[in-house]
Amino acid sequence: MEDQRSSSHSDGSATESSPLFGRSYTYWSPVEEGVTLSWRDLSVYVLLKQKGQPYKRIINNVSGAVRAGSLVALMGSSGAGKTSLMTALAYRTADHTVVEGDVLVNGQPMGDYMRDISGFMHQVDLFIDHLTVSEHLHIMARLRLDRRTTSQERKQRVLEIMRNLSLLKCRRSKISTISGGEKKRLSFASELLTDPPLLFCDEPTTGLDSYSAQKLIAMMNLMASSGKTIVCTIHQPSSQIFKMFSQVILLASGRLAYMGATSNAAEFFESLGYRIPANYNPADFYIRTLAVLPVSEDSCKQAIKTICDHFAVSDFAKEIDVIVQYEFHMARTMQIPTLFTKSRSFRKGPFCWTKLTWLTYRYLLEIVRKPTTHLLRILHKMGLAVVIALCFVGTINLNQGGIQATQGILFTLVTENTFTPMYSVLEMFPLDRLLFLREYKSGLYSPWTYYMSKLLAMLPGLIMDPILFVSVAYTIAGLRQDLHSFSLTLLVTIITMNVATACGLMFSNAFESVPSAFSVLVPFDYILMITSGIFIKLSTLPVILSWTKYISWLMYSMESLSIIQWNGVHNISCEYINPEIPCTTEGREVLDKLSFSQNNLLRDIISMIVICIVFHLLALFFLWKRIRK
Repeated sequence: MEDQRSSSHSDGSATESSPLFGRSYTYWSPVEEGVTLSWRDLSVYVLLKQKGQPYKRIINNVSGAVRAGSLVALMGSSGAGKTSLMTALAYRTADHTVVEGDVLVNGQPMGDYMRDISGFMHQVDLFIDHLTVSEHLHIMARLRLDRRTTSQERKQRVLEIMRNLSLLKCRRSKISTISGGEKKRLSFASELLTDPPLLFCDEPTTGLDSYSAQKLIAMMNLMASSGKTIVCTIHQPSSQIFKMFSQVILLASGRLAYMGATSNAAEFFESLGYRIPANYNPADFYIRTLAVLPVSEDSCKQAIKTICDHFAVSDFAKEIDVIVQYEFHMARTMQIPTLFTKSRSFRKGPFCWTKLTWLTYRYLLEIVRKPTTHLLRILHKMGLAVVIALCFVGTINLNQGGIQATQGILFTLVTENTFTPMYSVLEMFPLDRLLFLREYKSGLYSPWTYYMSKLLAMLPGLIMDPILFVSVAYTIAGLRQDLHSFSLTLLVTIITMNVATACGLMFSNAFESVPSAFSVLVPFDYILMITSGIFIKLSTLPVILSWTKYISWLMYSMESLSIIQWNGVHNISCEYINPEIPCTTEGREVLDKLSFSQNNLLRDIISMIVICIVFHLLALFFLWKRIRK
């Protein structure tokens, strides 16, 4: 912009004063050793899973280099391969993508260290909306910054970034309430916490008005002037924004149409007879020239091929090739005495328990910030307990009718604490999948840390919900009124709900979508109910299916609760005298009729705990498998 003014302090930091910003801020300290990114014969293929044509080539044998301190615009029409090239250079390729060729970072082959030295700003902003701006950044600082960073340094870093990106005024606002421009700046701020010398931004101005877009690119321009290397895919920038980029890469049909200084692009296109009209946005002109129009597809493709062929032998391409050859020569001869990437290897990330603590805190905040939802759930739980219990008032007696009523209320306690929690968590991973995969690929945490944090955040509810339900239903229905029986009933139902939740989490991670999980879970639930001991005497199950009762926590739960209610009972009365109808007078006889044993209480509890652990391990396995896939 014409009125933009920048200066440097004695310490090398940059300052910006502009109507865009409204005041002067000290921004980014200079990078001690900049990053030069070079690549040679790079091709990117996408798996199509089609017979005869398994792969589609998106990027075709591209070579290039980006010097330290460059702000690069990666442009092209839709389908040109902009995002594919950038993700390949950022070491963040998408699923079903194959990359061929060589990429060097300061002469060193690209590898996992890219997570430490680079930031990646995605086109789509993903956040936990119930967090405030300040909470999000402080949690990200805990997950990203070196564990040796002091608390004061972290706070200062977050405050500095919020000030620099004009987020202070909305720092206490929930992310769900801030504007699109503020979300875009918040996404940018998250990547700047570690002060990476290399930044990749995928369509950073998408969804922003011209003022906000101009402001964001101006910030990037200032950062590049301090030595950072920034590569942006950008679609139809304004002429003012386009002038801020020091270098432009134009892609067409997966090939290089131009790469070099932004100011020299017009000269190259004019040499081929493509003159930019007066008062015409150069960026729009380049994209339109390289677009394939449906009405003249063949002629457009021929024109694009001509442009790409001319660039391949042009002086502009030779200048880039000199840089590429130099970088690869230095890599072969090992003449780089100190590598920037090696110096970054001394960074010590947060301990896993630190990440676990802060992730759990983040998900707890998400739960706490939904008071209406949780209040309705609690009221529903309490109301359901009252209604169910009232149906059994006066029926829980030590007589023949009371046996059936007791088993009925026990079955209700088990099923209500099984199926509701099981189905409520089925959508947990599908809803979180995009955010989880993005943060995992950025190296923020492991699948184990993510899974355990979600589980720990859910744990208070997995304890309180069965306590509330059982306390109401047990008392009103009139089950055994002694503290020992009541406490054991609470313990068994808490374990039951936790096993059911673990089962739901396993299905949530094992299937791509909730409907597909339902299609398998419903038949599985029928097996659980049939083997619970209510619908059929377990000893009469066919041999081929008798093993299913050992994986049914409903059976273990029903047996446990039945033992608690009937163990030690000796005075069950008979309302009728009929020799053809046997009369049950002992609690042990009730258990025998159900194929339960009064000696199995401890075994049942341990078995449910083991099943719960197995379900969680399987859930983790499926989560890991999904990541690998």
